[in-house]
Amino acid sequence: MNTSHPAQKPGLVTAIAVLTLTSGIINLFWGFVASATALGTIVGVICLPITILPTILGIFEIIYAAKLLSAQPQPVQPSQPIAIFEILAFLLGNIFSMVVGILSLIFYNDLTVKEYFAQLNGMTAAASAPVTPQPEPLPAPSEPTPELPQQPEKPKRGRKVTDK
Repeated sequence: MNTSHPAQKPGLVTAIAVLTLTSGIINLFWGFVASATALGTIVGVICLPITILPTILGIFEIIYAAKLLSAQPQPVQPSQPIAIFEILAFLLGNIFSMVVGILSLIFYNDLTVKEYFAQLNGMTAAASAPVTPQPEPLPAPSEPTPELPQQPEKPKRGRKVTDK
């Protein structure tokens, strides 16, 4: 078996890629329309950097989706920052991008998706799981330690009760 190429791409990874590509295209158009609209007013020119943000996010989404959809898989990590920025795109009125971001974060937590990305990046699936430290065994004593004689306990004193 050839272990240099990862196993079949899970359906959730393909879903992440297609949704991210679609969201990227929508964000490109959303950013172009918002920027063109903003250029029509004086206040809009001041707000132009804000209207460019969906365009930049769209470019990053398209690049990431292209890496996931390529015929020859490239080492790529799950992109949680892109998913978070997709969720924050609702502040600019893009609800579709928010839904894609939420679904991406949910899909990234699936076990098959985690295993696929671990295998794609050359890590073993066991390495992606948290490792719990095992306690070290105590060394066996070479000589028995002599027990110290126990001292007798002090007698307990009772309380004095005074009558008034």
